[in-house]
This record gives sequence, structure tokens and C-alpha cells, in this order.
Amino acid sequence: MRKRVPSRDYPRTARLNSLVQEIVAEELERIDDERLELVTVTSVVVDGDLARAVVYYDHSRGDDAEVIIQEAFAQLRPRLQSAVARQTKVKRTPELRFETDTVIRNALRIEDVLRGLREAEGSATVDPSATVDPSATVDPASTGDVPELPEGPEA
Repeated sequence: MRKRVPSRDYPRTARLNSLVQEIVAEELERIDDERLELVTVTSVVVDGDLARAVVYYDHSRGDDAEVIIQEAFAQLRPRLQSAVARQTKVKRTPELRFETDTVIRNALRIEDVLRGLREAEGSATVDPSATVDPSATVDPASTGDVPELPEGPEA
């Protein structure tokens, strides 16, 4: 019995997502452009038809550097595109587009808000064992707060 190759256990686009991410990240390391220092490729999403790929990145240089980083990516896109074409074995290379990955920043912002709420309440931690008692919930129908729905189609 032949052993299954792990890379074949998931769809082609998922494999291509990982491959393009790796190629772009390695190529960014080779490029000596100070505008792209501290830039990390967080993920790549290739369309199902393999025509386009969105490269998501994040950086720790603040919001002021966003325009400079976008200009650098626009200038270096042909080089990165050719690296992807050279290293992938696909008939048509997806066109690269670069976007900021806001997931990490949004998560940090949410974490700051939650931390502020905890401090405002005066409790340092939330008890994870605290659960909601389903019998303590109020049924809107029992309080009469549910509006009556018409029984037939309106004319």
C-alpha cells in the first residue's frame, strides 16, 4: 500500500496560497529595499480561477508608512510576479495585489478595549467557569414582547 502524500490532502488553491506566500516572503527578504523593512506576509488568497492573488501583509511601522509601503509594492510587483511565475508550475501566474492585513491590528484593538472594560469594572480576570443558566433566560413570548404576525399574505 502506497503512503499518501500530505500535500495532496487539500485543494489546489490552498497549496498555491501557501506556495505564493512562501515565494513572496523569500523574495522580499532578498530585496534590499528599506521601505519594506519590518513587513511580514501574513497570508495569500488565490482566486479559484487562479487569475488573481491577494497578498496580505502587516508591518510595525505605524499608519504613516502605509503609503510608502504600497508604493514599494507597486514598484516591485513585476519582480515579485516574475518570481512567482518562475517558481510555480502553473500555466497562468496569478496577478498579485497587495493589501494590509488588519486582523492583527483589530484583534489588538479589541483586546485593549476588553482590558479597559475589565479595569473599569475593577476585576482583573473573567471567570471562565461562569456559565449562563438557560432556565434564567426570559422567553419574549411569555412577557408579551413578541409582535403579532399577520396570518395570511397581505394584498
